[in-house]
Amino acid sequence: MKDRKIEMDEGKISGFFDRDSEFNGELTFRGSFRIDGNFKGKINSETLLVVGDTGRVEAEIKAGQVVVNGEVKGSIQAFELVEIHGKGRVIGTIHTPRIIVEDGAYLEVTCQTAENSEGQSSKSKEDVS
Repeated sequence: MKDRKIEMDEGKISGFFDRDSEFNGELTFRGSFRIDGNFKGKINSETLLVVGDTGRVEAEIKAGQVVVNGEVKGSIQAFELVEIHGKGRVIGTIHTPRIIVEDGAYLEVTCQTAENSEGQSSKSKEDVS
């Protein structure tokens, strides 16, 4: 129980676009952010982005983790994980070390799963020395 509470505290949403919201531009955030409205532009974060059931995102996304329940068109670069739920739709490109796709999800993507390039670079330098 104690571990579960810690996970819940870390997973709190610190920013939110409601289903009636529309935003065009560049979004940078710390903490977790949820989009249930429409967003076009660029998203940059080292933490969690959640695209809700009614969320429609057309963007270049760079984030620690990306969870898709709605629709994403564009590129997703996740440093840790991309998770696409059963009602999720992704059209574009995905670059991530780990991906989870639930049954029923729609994908029209080019996908590359590879380790974080920073981690590989430092490993390569250590191996050469």
